[in-house]
Amino acid sequence: MADSSAAPEVTVRPVDAFEFEYVTVDGTKVRRGLTEAWGTRLEEGRPVRRLRPYKGQRHLPGDWWSGTDGHLVGFESWLERDHLMLLDFEPSVTGIASQPFWLYWVAEEGVTRSHAPDYFARRRDGSGLVVDCRPVKRRKPRDLVAFEATRGAYEVLGWEYRLVGSLDEVLVRNLRWLSGYRHPRHHDAQVAWRLREVFAEGTPLLAGARAVGDPIAVLPRLFHLLWSHELTADLTAPLHMSTVVSQPELA
Repeated sequence: MADSSAAPEVTVRPVDAFEFEYVTVDGTKVRRGLTEAWGTRLEEGRPVRRLRPYKGQRHLPGDWWSGTDGHLVGFESWLERDHLMLLDFEPSVTGIASQPFWLYWVAEEGVTRSHAPDYFARRRDGSGLVVDCRPVKRRKPRDLVAFEATRGAYEVLGWEYRLVGSLDEVLVRNLRWLSGYRHPRHHDAQVAWRLREVFAEGTPLLAGARAVGDPIAVLPRLFHLLWSHELTADLTAPLHMSTVVSQPELA
């Protein structure tokens, strides 16, 4: 979920004016023209920056186990963690990398600038999504220039770019709850079949779970199906036992 804010006017540079540097899975640094980024498996590389905790820091870094690809992905703050969780929840995403690459370009004043976005996500259609997490109040003019200078280059590659801030708190709370059931161990094929049958049309969450069996055993399976988009509910409202759950509409 991107936040809109006044963007500075910047000179649009051709994509070949940028270079990117990434670290392969075996630790090798590689620097190339950005035009070669399309065919690079950035979602499989190592972070170009280490997220090391230090005494007195304002944010709490950590690792998130990604249900998307089964890997640990780093974050530097709760804001980054929430957006990482949202990426993990997106059904179109097949791989996620933290601090995926350095991007280099020459600024208007003739100085080489660099920027490492917070996340890169690969989508099923092969395209990419680049995400920078920054609260609106902490977006300095120099940072905004960097964000806008790189946005155009990503879009030429066919990648989406998002500069994001705080998420809706209700959505975050719902996703935090469902994310506790994202691991495949919560999947049971037989129970999942019954749940899809019961929730073929809109049914209250607890009533549907009871129709399948003991809620204590069934609810974790139900929450897993909600996380994996096999069932759906309105997550912009607080999730509770009367929430209507149904099968997703086929596009």
